[in-house]
Amino acid sequence: MHKRCSIEQAVDRVLAELDGPIRLGLPLGLGKPNQWVNALYARIKRLPERQLVIYTALCLGRPPLGSGLSRRFLEPFVERVYGDYPELDFLADLRRDRLPVNVRVEQFFLQPGSLLDSTTTQQNYISSNYSHVARDLNDKGLNLIAQLVAEDSQRPEHFSLSCNPDITLDLLPLLERRRAAGETILCLAQVHRALPYMAGDAEVPRATFDLQLLEEDCSTLFSTPNMPVTLQDHCIGLHASALVRDGGTLQIGIGAVGDALTAALLARQADNAAYRAVLDELRCTSHWAAEIDKDGGVQPFTEGLYGCSEMFVNGLLALADAGIVRRPVYPELRLQQLTNGGALDEQGRPRSVQALLDAGLAPQLDATALRWLQASGLLADSIRWVEGCLLLPEGQSLCADLRDPHSQAGLQPYFGAARGGVVVHGGFFLGPQAFYQRLRELSAERLARFAMTGIGFINELHGDATLKRLQRRDARFINTAFTMTLMGAGVADQLEDGRVLSGVGGQYNFVVQGHALPGARSILLLRSWREADGKVRSNLVWDYGHVTIPRHLRDMVVTEYGIADLRGKTDAGVIEALLKISDSRFQPGLIEQARRAGKLPKDFRLDARFTGNRPERLQAVQARHPALFESLPLGSDFTRVERELLPALSWLKSRVKFAHGLELAVALLRAPAPAAYPTHLQRMALAQPRRLVDKLYRRLLLAALRITAGANRES
Repeated sequence: MHKRCSIEQAVDRVLAELDGPIRLGLPLGLGKPNQWVNALYARIKRLPERQLVIYTALCLGRPPLGSGLSRRFLEPFVERVYGDYPELDFLADLRRDRLPVNVRVEQFFLQPGSLLDSTTTQQNYISSNYSHVARDLNDKGLNLIAQLVAEDSQRPEHFSLSCNPDITLDLLPLLERRRAAGETILCLAQVHRALPYMAGDAEVPRATFDLQLLEEDCSTLFSTPNMPVTLQDHCIGLHASALVRDGGTLQIGIGAVGDALTAALLARQADNAAYRAVLDELRCTSHWAAEIDKDGGVQPFTEGLYGCSEMFVNGLLALADAGIVRRPVYPELRLQQLTNGGALDEQGRPRSVQALLDAGLAPQLDATALRWLQASGLLADSIRWVEGCLLLPEGQSLCADLRDPHSQAGLQPYFGAARGGVVVHGGFFLGPQAFYQRLRELSAERLARFAMTGIGFINELHGDATLKRLQRRDARFINTAFTMTLMGAGVADQLEDGRVLSGVGGQYNFVVQGHALPGARSILLLRSWREADGKVRSNLVWDYGHVTIPRHLRDMVVTEYGIADLRGKTDAGVIEALLKISDSRFQPGLIEQARRAGKLPKDFRLDARFTGNRPERLQAVQARHPALFESLPLGSDFTRVERELLPALSWLKSRVKFAHGLELAVALLRAPAPAAYPTHLQRMALAQPRRLVDKLYRRLLLAALRITAGANRES
């Protein structure tokens, strides 16, 4: 039986019941009980004789405010969006490399780019596939789990792991075996009122937890606001969307590129003519027709998709609301075989008795088979099997041989929907506040279609492999990289100097599945160029000091310029395919490097159709089809004025940082009068500047707004 106690009492119990080092496991991302963790951390700092090791990932913190115009913009936004979200105290100490000597924090995934300069973090990072984390933590002797949970008054004996069943579900059986061998292991739960109650696998008995905090967490849930989607991102998403096959399986990640893919899929469904017109202008349907015909499509979705993604992202919910993610899968092998055989409709109801037979149902219905049909929900419980006959509630008797036409007609009115149908499997969720609100608003029946479960189920094929293979047909595992080598290796987690940006997470798992499943493809999305240190640089390079995905697992790569199918190609073929989707400003240099290495013929010439890959061409397409290039297609926590300020501030930051003095001077001379943007100035507290520096800020901002939002725009 779990023990209800206060935050401080729970700290007391942990210190009393766990001898030696406390090895604390905290969920990735949203599910950490920060208030209790802070109390434990504060106590341990005062007890140098006690050791605390924290194993976790994705410790979420507010964005740094910076100074000057950045601070003026972010401070009100952060206050509005993050409210009273309690920061993790150990995270602040990590950033400053000031953890006490008796505390260590080991993470397998970092909030991207947030801890590049923390030597403590970099030294204690664990490079591990997401699906291996439960095993690795158990081997380290984890003896305490602390997690936020949800509760439902209609389910008083249960908690829901809600946003984070991912590793916990995989860990619990491992911990139980150690408990049975005599080890002391504690599990602590804190209810958060705003977490949606996710049922199914995410639901566990309350007795799973030894300690339950009396204090419910009512603080603001951490959110990840949708960030602006750039022209590059939109073009990447449009190309990738044409590789998604109707009736297939979809995995996507978080971030602007994932939002761009979602927006393109929504357009493919809602305004197919406009969608295909843009693809035509991007030369997608001409240059990459073979790839699209073989692996994707550009028509609206008639069968729908099934989502199988370690992260249940906002985009998957948007696709479900639009009727695109709607293909159900079932937890029982025979049901899945029936639906794959075309016997069940989208609601899980049999199309006919003959359809069931065609999909493999045995024609002679005995008592056992009838019980299975009824337990699965396919047939009404009121039908009875008696001595080889089926008795209907009205007293009519039917032959139990389902090939009999009278039996087929007589059973049709008694069909029901298969139980347990799911359209999305996810391991954890994290997103904007509107995403959480939407989940809370869904009916229990609709919410059950989104199944949160263990990461071992989602990221691996072993264990229920036959079922998973049937569910994950025509899978598209779509992830991002920030660099690709011309030989086909992908870089997504670590810089060349060894510093970790984020982590491997589940990317390798999904790439492997892309090769292991019939009809599946692994697709890496890549911005072909970036601006760094004041210079434009290619993200396609000859070589790099570190790779996340080795080149022998190369599959498909998509940039804003097109699609490269690398599977089975020679080295020269891979290089040529990637050159075709690289930015033309860098093609000559890349070709020369490949020639010098002997990987391209001396007389190699790139097809002229691909030598015009420049941003200007994409900008022209955007100008003709602005509706398909919205900067925030999935909504935003930013107000309209803030959305217009963002590009202006970004423009200013790049010009000031990289000393574009002349360009800034010209822009300042052409800055409009304050009356052109009164609301923007009010938002930035620059409507009535008094100090000289504030007057300069105002003029700089007005100059940037003229450049990015258009001169004399009305506010």
